[in-house]
Amino acid sequence: MKKTLNDIARWLDADQTFEDITVTGVSINTRTLQPGDLFIPFRGENTNGHKYVAQAFEAGAAAAFWQKDEPNPPKDVPLIFVDDAEEALQQMARAYRAEHKATFIAVTGSNGKTSTKDLIAGTLKPYYKVQKTEGNYNNQLGLPLTLLSLDEDTQFAVLEMGMDGFGQIELLTKMAKPHYAVITNIGEAHMEALGSREGIAKAKFEITMGLQADGKFFYDGDEPLLTPLVEAANLNAISFGLEASDDLYAANITETAAGSTFNVHGLLEDKFFISVLGRHQVKNTLIAILIAQDIGLTNDQIRAALKGVQLTNMRMQLVEGKNDVLFINDAYNAAPTSVRAALNFVEHATMRQDKWVVLGDMLELGTLEREYHENIADDLNVEAIHHVCLFGPRMEALYAKLQGKVDVIWSADDYAPIIEKLEAEASADSLVLLKGSRGMALENVLNAFVK
Repeated sequence: MKKTLNDIARWLDADQTFEDITVTGVSINTRTLQPGDLFIPFRGENTNGHKYVAQAFEAGAAAAFWQKDEPNPPKDVPLIFVDDAEEALQQMARAYRAEHKATFIAVTGSNGKTSTKDLIAGTLKPYYKVQKTEGNYNNQLGLPLTLLSLDEDTQFAVLEMGMDGFGQIELLTKMAKPHYAVITNIGEAHMEALGSREGIAKAKFEITMGLQADGKFFYDGDEPLLTPLVEAANLNAISFGLEASDDLYAANITETAAGSTFNVHGLLEDKFFISVLGRHQVKNTLIAILIAQDIGLTNDQIRAALKGVQLTNMRMQLVEGKNDVLFINDAYNAAPTSVRAALNFVEHATMRQDKWVVLGDMLELGTLEREYHENIADDLNVEAIHHVCLFGPRMEALYAKLQGKVDVIWSADDYAPIIEKLEAEASADSLVLLKGSRGMALENVLNAFVK
């Protein structure tokens, strides 16, 4: 973004005029603020960003917001006075989005949002200027910051959209006005706030509310909860998945340590390879293939790009540790759906014969959390997976179900017993999956083994 302060005042309907000041970015943190940024101070329970406005100007800020009900605004610095800093940030983002010429792609889902975002962006990047959501900038603050960070000549913007309640995806999608909207799947995350998987499906389906009139909607055709929502809406909807009933589906999936080879059928017929592990990642790749084909890339161009796609760390990431133990670091997040997918991969993997899983608590599952943890036992093939290490208080329920059936240990709040067991028993023939919710920080186990 490169706009004058008068442009921004106009966006915000602010009755103010300024000298010739150019704003080249937006910041909410003085520690990462760049010269030329507009500093936006937020008021929260524990802090008030207005305390740092002077510091922002010392760091090179071009201007700052100041809420009208905040006393003692500094003098002799360019301030835009607003009623609410968060709403003003969102209004700025809407205005910049309305002027931007990029093609916008919005991605949501219970699992796989970040991987799908990476796959789409990586497939398009060799041929276009692409920007994507960085980190977790996928909420009511992060998305507008992402929009305002787009270079003016960006051709494709791949935007991740997260939520933990109704109405939040609607806000984001109406801000982004995407040309393509995607729901990767419906899982159990945020069950506590949304009540049921049906509620989660409806909340995710809000992404279609901002879709442009001629836009396209890609959805998980293997998820029955989405079917009635699609049928009731007037959408150009395309399904993807692993079933022959989907508009595009994957079959003959072959997985090795190098990645996954698979055939696609339906809207196109061809064979592809990704250097990413897991059938669920193959499914996510179908979305990238659909979008790439729709914008005019050839199968050969798509195939070449997919070979080089890299996912954000801690998504089915292979890491070699000491004693030549091979880890699959999938510890970024976890819910029953994604845990089942990861267990399925380990069960059928052929790269190592001695198979371990280290599972951490799954969070935000609501009143059924004990049942969800216990039910993992039904998806854990003890004939194929030989050692189970459980971490977190909620995993005690699974520990009780698995005792006497498999080599299993449980630790409520200490990584040390798990690390010690791996150090004593894991070897060069061992494959170790790390899978848990972000709050469980299972990478602490991996850190003890990284060379």
